[in-house]
Amino acid sequence: MSTQSSWGEGDFSRFICTANHGFAPYAQEELRRTFGAVKSTVLVPGEILLAGLPIAEEEVSTKLLEDSPTFLRHIQPVQFQENTEDSAQAMEKLISFVLNHTELTGTKVTLQVRKTEGSFWQENAVSLKQLLTEKLDDLGCEWVVRDADHVISVFVANDMLYAGVSRPDQNLSDWSGGAIRFQKEEGQISRAKFKLLEAEQTFGIDFTSFHKALDIGAAPGGWTSFLLERGLEVTAVDPAKMDATLLESPKLTFLKKNAGDVRFREGEFDLLVCDMSWSPKLMSRLISDLLYSLQSGGTAVVTVKLLHKKPLALIKEVIDTFERSRMQIQHSKQLFHNREEITLYMIKY
Repeated sequence: MSTQSSWGEGDFSRFICTANHGFAPYAQEELRRTFGAVKSTVLVPGEILLAGLPIAEEEVSTKLLEDSPTFLRHIQPVQFQENTEDSAQAMEKLISFVLNHTELTGTKVTLQVRKTEGSFWQENAVSLKQLLTEKLDDLGCEWVVRDADHVISVFVANDMLYAGVSRPDQNLSDWSGGAIRFQKEEGQISRAKFKLLEAEQTFGIDFTSFHKALDIGAAPGGWTSFLLERGLEVTAVDPAKMDATLLESPKLTFLKKNAGDVRFREGEFDLLVCDMSWSPKLMSRLISDLLYSLQSGGTAVVTVKLLHKKPLALIKEVIDTFERSRMQIQHSKQLFHNREEITLYMIKY
């Protein structure tokens, strides 16, 4: 039975919430801390859950954007739900639900479709998206992939079909499920570059506005290559080898040393980045000891490895260390490309 008429009204709303694999329990805890009681059903273990929140739908994204959750990557409203035992009827009702959104006519719309294993739709999500696009031809909208005015979100989970219509900002990410995809480039040194590309988009950092960067734990050079491409002068520090192609750049200074053994001029850099596979507590102390070289107003982008079972407490401890070193936290976020880590975006005051 469809329950679209009663959802999203009054002081109760439902959302499909997504986190990196294994981190949904922490996203759920963030929801609980923000909204109080949360009723949830697991759709994909450790990754996707259906959450009922004691707050009106239009207030949810506003509150989440204010609180900037670390682990909650993406949400989509559930305004329509239908059992797929009769899949043809469920699809007809879904089409009717979307076509009733006359505000979509004449606007740019993206259709985002996801599915779980074992759902009624045996083919992939792309084929379902193609079918729905054809069925929704009467909507009279312009179908786009990016920069949409509205998002139609469809999620097929086992025996249920869920859908909602929202603005991209209301979903926390305008990518389907918050899964940002980048094309691997020929000659790309490592996939670590994707982390900075995603941070650039998610946090709105204009890396071309910086002049001199310090890259701690730089080898083999994924982040260094990104910064050189943005036109920065880069000082890279690592006892391991850097990619040979980078060493040819006149804008690169490579110090084949441990980070604890280097010294710089005070305020020498306007950007500091670090993506080391170190203990987060050791990393935060090491970086704090080098922050004298970052000028006031300078930016730091640092990944924090989550090595034990209490990431919320660990993140707080690391953030406290940086805040004592005059760093203002702009964002603490587990990006799609972070996997078992988070990214801190900070500015020195």
